Amino acid sequence: MLILANNDVGLYRFRFELLQALRAAGHEVFISLPPGDLVKPLQDIGCVFLPTPFDRRGMNPLRELGLLMRYLRLLRRHRPDAVLTYTIKPNIFGGLACRLRRVPYLANITGLGTAMEGGGAKSRLLFFLYRLGLKGAGCVFFQNARNREVFGRVLRPGAHSRLLPGSGVNLQRFTPLPYPGEEEGTRFLFIGRVMGDKGVNELLAAMARVKAAHPTASLTLLGGCDEAYEEVLAQHQQNGLITWKGHVNEVLPYIKACHCLVLPSYHEGTANVLLEAAASARPVIATRVPGCQETFDEGVSGLGCEPRDVDSLAQVMLAFMDLTQGSRRAMGLAGRKKMEKEYDRGIVVNAYLEELGLGKFPQRAPDDMDD
Repeated sequence: MLILANNDVGLYRFRFELLQALRAAGHEVFISLPPGDLVKPLQDIGCVFLPTPFDRRGMNPLRELGLLMRYLRLLRRHRPDAVLTYTIKPNIFGGLACRLRRVPYLANITGLGTAMEGGGAKSRLLFFLYRLGLKGAGCVFFQNARNREVFGRVLRPGAHSRLLPGSGVNLQRFTPLPYPGEEEGTRFLFIGRVMGDKGVNELLAAMARVKAAHPTASLTLLGGCDEAYEEVLAQHQQNGLITWKGHVNEVLPYIKACHCLVLPSYHEGTANVLLEAAASARPVIATRVPGCQETFDEGVSGLGCEPRDVDSLAQVMLAFMDLTQGSRRAMGLAGRKKMEKEYDRGIVVNAYLEELGLGKFPQRAPDDMDD
């Protein structure tokens, strides 16, 4: 099996169990992606690393042609039985390479991304390229119904597709955590790339209103930052509005300490951070957009707000502040039950194994990923 991906973090955090299952079924597993700190744990379970240079954000035609040629060489050299592709460029250029080499492949649409959501010439170009890349896919996996509907005009008539519960969540790794006390105030948490499309502008403005009404409330942000936001975050941190930690390798201690995770994103495939927080028995606040709204039940396991709307987000955060400790704890536990019922990562792994004709995902020990 050959896996085409654009980074090691996503492969380790969201596909680890699938790679384990493929290895357990007796397959050699080759992973093609750029070098990264999390490649080694993937090698430790038997994956063979194929370093592949990758420009995640650029659209230089010569560089993209180079990526296509690298994929063609990998297919010729390793002759995989099947290829699994993730994210935009592996889906497009990996899919095109598989078509040219007549290798079976499965694609996963993890979200539309900023470029495709924004419309315009770049969006039209990407849809055209997707039409080429997905044409021969044995199955195209989607993470929410809206993405599947949007791609209806891209997929060939009769193309096979399936809807997944995002990437699922590892329920053994993210377990219910004791709900924290409020001696030091209510703690909100944001996890994600610090950028406009994640709703960061609205979050900062809403938090200022929350802080004015409840001075002990706090907001911690985890995630790498676009340069445009570094100065803004530094200023807000100096003023005591937020705490920004940058990229962290382990989010569980921060989820454990928070009372609520907030994600006011404009668009998602399925927001993994919402799944991980809910699995840890934490309430969530998120926008009512595809990829977010499915992950919580309104008023039961989370609260929804409108995208790009500071007033809506602030009102919801203030409404959360008014909830009793018991209500918040119950909301978190309801989120955990929802994850167990609808978002177990085994559902995702079994869908892949079914498409590959490999049976069911073997049960794994709870600490398989702890080290």
